[in-house]
Amino acid sequence: MNTTTLPEAFAAASYPLSGHGRRNLHVLQEVLDSLDGELASDMYGSGQIIEDFERDMAKYLGKESAVFFPSGTMAQQIALRIWCDRQNNRSVAYHPLCHLEIHEQDGLKELHHIEPILLGTADRLLRIEDVKNIGQPIACLLLELPQREIGGQLPPYEELEAISAYCRQEGIKLHLDGARLPEIIPYYQKSAAEISALFDSVYISFYKGIGGIAGAILAGEQDFTTESKVWKRRHGGDLISLYPYIVSSAFYFKQREPKMAQYYAEAQELATLYNSCHGVNTLPIVPVSNMFHVHIQIPKHELEPLLISFYKETGVALTSYLNEKDNGVCSFEVSTGDRYAGIPQDLLKSAFKRLNEMLELA
Repeated sequence: MNTTTLPEAFAAASYPLSGHGRRNLHVLQEVLDSLDGELASDMYGSGQIIEDFERDMAKYLGKESAVFFPSGTMAQQIALRIWCDRQNNRSVAYHPLCHLEIHEQDGLKELHHIEPILLGTADRLLRIEDVKNIGQPIACLLLELPQREIGGQLPPYEELEAISAYCRQEGIKLHLDGARLPEIIPYYQKSAAEISALFDSVYISFYKGIGGIAGAILAGEQDFTTESKVWKRRHGGDLISLYPYIVSSAFYFKQREPKMAQYYAEAQELATLYNSCHGVNTLPIVPVSNMFHVHIQIPKHELEPLLISFYKETGVALTSYLNEKDNGVCSFEVSTGDRYAGIPQDLLKSAFKRLNEMLELA
C-alpha cells in the first residue's frame, strides 16, 4: 500500500513546476550574504534602510509616498479605514471573493466596523455596470488585479479607466489590491505607475510573485501615507526592526520584477500543455499573468494517487494540494517563477504526454 502523501511526493520531485523554489531559510541567507553586515537596521519604522526602500517603491508606483508594512492584511484594512473616516461613510465595496472577505476572519468588520458591499457574482470579474448599480453611497471601491480566486483574470484596461473615471466623478475613493501588480504589467503593457495612476491608493506584496519573506507597500499621497503610519503603530506593525523583510523584499524585487514578461510567456506555454491533456482545462484558457488555475475532471480520491505515481515516474510535480468541488472536479493554482526555466523542455513535453495517457485511462 502506497502511504506517500501528495505533499511528500511533490517535495521529493526533481522538477516542481510552480514558484521560485522552496521557502526555506536559504531565502534569507541568500539575501544576507549579499549585504554588508555593518549596515544599520531600521528602528520602529525609521532609518535609511526602510526609508530608501519606501522612496524607491513610491517612485515605481508613481505615488508621492509609500509605507512598508509587515503584511498586506494590515495595509489594506488601514487604507480602507482611512478612506472611510475621511468620507464619513462606513461602507466599502469589493468582489465577493476579495481577500478581505474570505481570508481575514472579518477583520475589517470586527476591528474597524466597516461594512462591505459585495459587487457582482463570485464566478466573474467585477464590471463598471456593477459599480454604477451599487445603489447606495460608499467611501471606497477596492479592485483586485488580478482576481486570484477566479484564476487571476483581468478586465480590459479600458474598463479600468472607465471605473476610475466614474469613481472620481462620484467622489468614491479607488483602492488597488495590487498584491501581484508587477505580474500584470506584461499583459496590460503599461507601467506600474500608469496602472497606479488610476487609483487613489495602492498595495503591493513582496512574498507572492516576488518571493520575499513577507512584507507589503501601501502608497498614495503624502497625507494618506502619513496617516497610515499612525494606524500602523496602532496595529502593532512598527516592530523594533523589519529589516529581514525589507532587505528580502528589495533583493528579490530587483531580481524578479524584470523577469515578469518571461514568467508570463512561460505561463502561457504551460497552460497550453495542461489544456492538451484529457479532462483538463485552465482558467483562464490563455493566462493573463504568470498565474492561473487548473481544473481536472477527476475526483480527488482518484486523482491524488494518480499524481503521486506521475511525480515518481517522471520527476515532474504539478501541485502539492488539490481542491475538490461538489461535482468532483479538482483544481489547483499555478504560478510560474524561477523553477520553470530550469526544466528541460523535452522532459516537460514527454511528462505531459504521459500525464495525458494516465488521465485517459483513469
